[in-house]
Amino acid sequence: MSDERSAMRAYVLHPELKVAGSKQSAEPALAEAVALGDALPDLDVVGAEIVRLPKLHPGMLFGKGKIAELKQRIHDAEAGLVLIDGPVTPVQQRNLEKEWGVKLLDRTGLILEIFSDRARTKEGVLQVEMAALTYQRTRLVRAWTHLERQRGGLGFVGGPGETQIEADRRAIDTQLNRLKAQLAKVQKTRALHRAGRAKVPFPTVALVGYTNAGKSTLFNKMTGADVFVKDMLFATLDPTMRKIEFPTGETVIFSDTVGFVSDLPTELVAAFRATLEEVLEADVILHVRDISHPQSQDQWAEVVTILGVLGVSKDTPQIEVWNKIDNLPEDEAEALRVTAKRTGKHVTSAVTGEGVADLLDHVLAETTDPKTHEMLQIGWDDAASHAFLHEMGVVDASRENPEGWQVDVTWSRRDRDRFHKKRRDRR
Repeated sequence: MSDERSAMRAYVLHPELKVAGSKQSAEPALAEAVALGDALPDLDVVGAEIVRLPKLHPGMLFGKGKIAELKQRIHDAEAGLVLIDGPVTPVQQRNLEKEWGVKLLDRTGLILEIFSDRARTKEGVLQVEMAALTYQRTRLVRAWTHLERQRGGLGFVGGPGETQIEADRRAIDTQLNRLKAQLAKVQKTRALHRAGRAKVPFPTVALVGYTNAGKSTLFNKMTGADVFVKDMLFATLDPTMRKIEFPTGETVIFSDTVGFVSDLPTELVAAFRATLEEVLEADVILHVRDISHPQSQDQWAEVVTILGVLGVSKDTPQIEVWNKIDNLPEDEAEALRVTAKRTGKHVTSAVTGEGVADLLDHVLAETTDPKTHEMLQIGWDDAASHAFLHEMGVVDASRENPEGWQVDVTWSRRDRDRFHKKRRDRR
């Protein structure tokens, strides 16, 4: 007997207000919603449509006539799950599920499902569970079983062998406190690893970008790594780090991170802040764009917004990379090459290797920093800064005087910025 399970048939709906403007046009937004559905192995998207509305109805989301039309199409498609590309209140969810006789997931719930399916590291699993619990706490609903897996699940939908989350605030809070304690231990270990890397002063470069922009393929091309790559949303969830040793003798650490997406659930932005600390601590950020995507500019804006929410410093050098140039007709590609050269961007193809060598040269130039000699006066009340200088390995000599320590250092601009940032954070 086969162990394979038949996939749940899903129908995707993208509500579009007729009067309100949208950051994305409806067709690409619907295509992205379908791609999100396809990203789950247990789902088979059998239908999708844009539902244009004059207004959103608080109790049912759609009007009665539209609900009846959609019910027929959902029934004809033999779908057991409806994916709503947008927010759905618990009341709307309950009413629509009752009216249509199917299960329903909104955009946040679907993205949480994808992250639950993809998390592999201890930290990633804990962060997804916390995000799912935080999401559920506002809804007070029991875990659904319509996407049961044969193995125990990681997220809030779950399957056989996974403990069902009680639809009770106190139970959820208990779970959250337990997960926070476990995550604190994992984060402490990560902080120790980061401190260890800080003692070996290798600059770090973080790749960020919209999901499916080709970051992981580009990461593999640059570093020779073997990170999982597939043409689907959120193929990479847990961060991966690799180092490159340049012919000049310089060593740079590259970090591949989770891709962003428009309307990323706030629960996930908060939960994955620790994972994305690699971005916050990076010396250089590579912002990778799928330049062949029709909504490339909107995706760029979404990533910039999320980086701002995360608190990425505006002083951190950012290199914009226009990837997937091989997906464009040659005349369009050539025009973009001219524009990129004029504006300081990089045109690349992670598949053919075009532009990768020039990009690495730029990274090396940004991370190679001539060292200078400097004398610092550290007060007696700032022993932590004095200790941090020694920890960084930049101290040539240290002498005591009435005011504190007079320290001779040899350091790079990156070392100096890191020292002053650490000093500011302590005040």
